[in-house]
Amino acid sequence: MHPTPVPDPTPAAPPADAAAVRAAAILLCAGRGERLGAGVDKALVPLAGRPLFAWSLEALERCAAIAGIVVVGPVRPLREAIAAAGLGPRKVVAWTEGGRERQHSVARGLAALPEGFTHVAVHDAARALVREEVVARVVADAAAHGAALAAVPLEDTLKRGAGGRVDATVPRAGLWRAQTPQVFRRDWIVAAHAAAGALATDDAALVEALGHAVHLTQGDPLNFKITTPGDLALAEAWLAAHPRR
Repeated sequence: MHPTPVPDPTPAAPPADAAAVRAAAILLCAGRGERLGAGVDKALVPLAGRPLFAWSLEALERCAAIAGIVVVGPVRPLREAIAAAGLGPRKVVAWTEGGRERQHSVARGLAALPEGFTHVAVHDAARALVREEVVARVVADAAAHGAALAAVPLEDTLKRGAGGRVDATVPRAGLWRAQTPQVFRRDWIVAAHAAAGALATDDAALVEALGHAVHLTQGDPLNFKITTPGDLALAEAWLAAHPRR
């Protein structure tokens, strides 16, 4: 069970020069979603009457900290789904097809991003319940520190297993569950992808590999990744109980 969202106990530090910060978001919609078993691309799976990716897209549209959006995925089906849902995104500056792996999709999004943006937020469309307040916090922290990611502290006790038995209990102090959005100075994330020699599990790992520190911003337990039918049902139940306009 995913817990309800909690307020951020440590507000984001303001950027040194807020007027100089112009952030764009890369919305990743290219996942196949085999574990959902829906028979369509994950981004197009219905969630509370809309395609799944539309929820993240609308959160980014509402967030004042985001000035532009690049949508990465099967372009024609995504655009048709948005039109069918009666939605008219205003901030989308580019659409581009996804790559073979997530990392390749981010690289394609970076290549499609027009000039004039100083920071880039990378967000997985599968985290459909992201709130614009979370996005704004991470953008503000990235503006202040160069790189930041949404994350929540681990609450469960961790066990390392071997041969079907507990091998050790792993201390959870200082451990966080990384989420998206992850926001970076544009030059950092572009350089990180150009230097990548292997696939990484997230973009922060690539930026860390260049020696840059990545700030931890309080995320939201509700900002979970929809991967299984159970996750989808949980998101449906949440939206039924907490309608969004």
